[in-house]
Amino acid sequence: MRPMRILALTNLYPSPIQPHRASFNRHQFRLLAQQHAVRVIAPTLWLDEWNIQRKQGLRMPPGRQVQNDGLRVDHPRYWYTPKFMRGLYGHFFRESVRPAFRRAVAEFAPDIVFAPWAYPDGWAATELARSHGLPAVIQVHGSDLRQLDQFAGRLRGTRNALRQADGVIAVSTDLAQRAVELGAAAGSVRVIIDGVDKNVFHPGDRAAARQKLGMAQGQRHLLFVGNLVPVKGLDVLLQACARLPAADSDWHLHLVGDGSERRSLARLAESLGIANRVSFHGSIAHHGLPDWFRAADLLVLPSRSEGVPNVLLEASACHTPYVASAVGGIPEIAPMGASRLVAPEQVEALSDALLECLAHPPAQPSSGPRDRSEAASDAADFLVETFSRFK
Repeated sequence: MRPMRILALTNLYPSPIQPHRASFNRHQFRLLAQQHAVRVIAPTLWLDEWNIQRKQGLRMPPGRQVQNDGLRVDHPRYWYTPKFMRGLYGHFFRESVRPAFRRAVAEFAPDIVFAPWAYPDGWAATELARSHGLPAVIQVHGSDLRQLDQFAGRLRGTRNALRQADGVIAVSTDLAQRAVELGAAAGSVRVIIDGVDKNVFHPGDRAAARQKLGMAQGQRHLLFVGNLVPVKGLDVLLQACARLPAADSDWHLHLVGDGSERRSLARLAESLGIANRVSFHGSIAHHGLPDWFRAADLLVLPSRSEGVPNVLLEASACHTPYVASAVGGIPEIAPMGASRLVAPEQVEALSDALLECLAHPPAQPSSGPRDRSEAASDAADFLVETFSRFK
């Protein structure tokens, strides 16, 4: 079979004004493009554009079109009503990207549409694909299926997207089961656990990494990497750190990432009396993360909900032990790393786990995560299978 032409549609992708956004999709599309032709439509949220322009002076380029990793990427503006009318977000998304989608169909002649994220991205993708006689595959990541109770307006659109999709890729067995419960046809769902770029994420010298990042050599360093948003449970982490015994005060917590909770977390650290032991480093380019993993004694991911977090796979590839919540697909990948799992939102249990793992790190497993290229190859095979069934 000739190489396919894949039209990827998702708001989770880097842009000139958010260069570190959703690097996992950037790498997935880059690897898919080694086997097939790929074109990307990655709408940017109008409110993000407005805030970034106001605070940082950054603007989208004329024409809103760029080349990224050799791929043509269109960045239409996504118009929506912030925080209300969520049930209509799919319609807003569809109409925002419709001109770019039509143009891509005319110029690129795609064989299949691929949408990582169920709603509104996946819903709009299935609607637009069907209107052009194309199959559509949705990839579900975690919060898009696991947080529907918090955003009831998304439930109907998510169900419809999963029912209409010709194929669904789930990043864990847990999510695959949830997708079927929500309406996806069981035979159309494929579990594909992601991998890591082992040329980038691999063990290294801790002292050298600490020197490079300006970390104290004699201290014990806790690390969080991710968005500073409520679902990540960072309020629980700060409270757990505040419980560490005074005799074990030689620790420092590094928060790598940014998000809506940054200011409230800083205030919480101050009120807990640990502000001098907590550093907010902001977003770091993906290729810069390996040194952070190598420098850390322990990665912590106290999330309330997850799919399969790439950060845990990457830490495992760097031989960095971690403590994480036993939620979503995390128990499925825990055997790939030196891990300790705890129940979510349990401050005392998390604090005890941190103390124990700092003193006695979990043992490294005999094998770790697979290479990301293998996962991308599996995704490509599933897209080909779906296209063949559709014909």
